[in-house]
Amino acid sequence: MNTETKPKNTPYAILYTMLRVRDLDRSLRFYRDALGMQEARRETFTDAEFTLVFVGYANSDALIELTYNWGDNSYSHGTGYGHIAVQVHDIVQVCRHLSDLGIEILRAPGPMKMAPDETGERETIAFIEDPDGYRIELIQAS
Repeated sequence: MNTETKPKNTPYAILYTMLRVRDLDRSLRFYRDALGMQEARRETFTDAEFTLVFVGYANSDALIELTYNWGDNSYSHGTGYGHIAVQVHDIVQVCRHLSDLGIEILRAPGPMKMAPDETGERETIAFIEDPDGYRIELIQAS
């Protein structure tokens, strides 16, 4: 998207998506070790008693902010939350690897079917959940 054509008073980029997590180390193992993301930065706010860890991929500006509040971890997901989508090269291989790590595959890899009045298939997808129950869609690169 060309930011030069946007008016100066209009937002022009998504910086990150924030997820509250119950166990920061467990969440980092999932996003780093299972999904291959890297820790971009960490910020600790002692007075407010919370830690932020930003994770993402080296080839993307999009980040996920994992927010760990030290004293409160009784979160619930709203009914409006959907999922995070990540791209993979070989969805079957990735799902096999994630399954070997003990991660449940909620929707096995398969094509997204088009509406009956449209032709063809869309991308091949699968779904998993992170340790806090946030859904993640895996989309195979075309």
